[in-house]
Amino acid sequence: MNNTLQLNELEADAEIKACCAAVYQSDWARLLLGPSLHPGGLTLTERLGDLMDLRPGQRVLDVAAGSGTSALFLAKRYGCHVTGIDYGAESVALANKAAADAGLAELVQFRQADAEGLPFDDNSFSALICECAFCTFPDKSIAAAEMSRVLHPGGKLGLSDITRSGSLPAELDTLLAYVACIADAQPVEKYADYLTVAGMTINQVETHDQALSQMVHDMRGKLLGAELLVNLKKIDLPGADFDQARAIARSATEAIQQGKLGYSLLLAIR
Repeated sequence: MNNTLQLNELEADAEIKACCAAVYQSDWARLLLGPSLHPGGLTLTERLGDLMDLRPGQRVLDVAAGSGTSALFLAKRYGCHVTGIDYGAESVALANKAAADAGLAELVQFRQADAEGLPFDDNSFSALICECAFCTFPDKSIAAAEMSRVLHPGGKLGLSDITRSGSLPAELDTLLAYVACIADAQPVEKYADYLTVAGMTINQVETHDQALSQMVHDMRGKLLGAELLVNLKKIDLPGADFDQARAIARSATEAIQQGKLGYSLLLAIR
């Protein structure tokens, strides 16, 4: 019986990961979230880079790198060598093409991998970044342990994610809301706990709730524009559920205003 339950859980986790990868690879996600796919865009990516004190020659791992926007920025801005991993094969292919097109292929490489089973030796990286993705990992304890394992002793982890306080409305407890980093968002203290149990020390926490508020505001405007273009048959967004997306954006706006949803950066040291 226990083996059957465990197998069912593994299958459910794999389905969630595949669904997340499919959505983030879609034109629908890129249209709504922009190239960085996270609140604050490259401004907060640079803030994490500064907090981690990135330098030329360092080896950096970008976990859930998407189409590579942040990894390419870090390599260009700080001169570090960046390896990006993502669960989605299409995202990895697009990211490697973007690195080649930008003339950064010698500094940045991408590969398909699972955050809960990183394909790297212990102590492989000087720094690790994970932006607005940790809350989508089904087993956060294993993901945190893997991140700690591949860091050098003294290595730094920069994590940004949506935070929550209290219960959320039903509209924010759906699979689409899960993929949007809302349904399984954690209190910032819980993120810190995962990293601490994994062997890291929390060095700094910053609140950037306005970045989330701005992103949701922008999404609501983009939804109106996208729906109009689809109705005019100017663009095609297969699988786009405008009604559900509007409901999530509306409820997220209310939750942000009530202080139930926010956005934070954490710096941890192994």
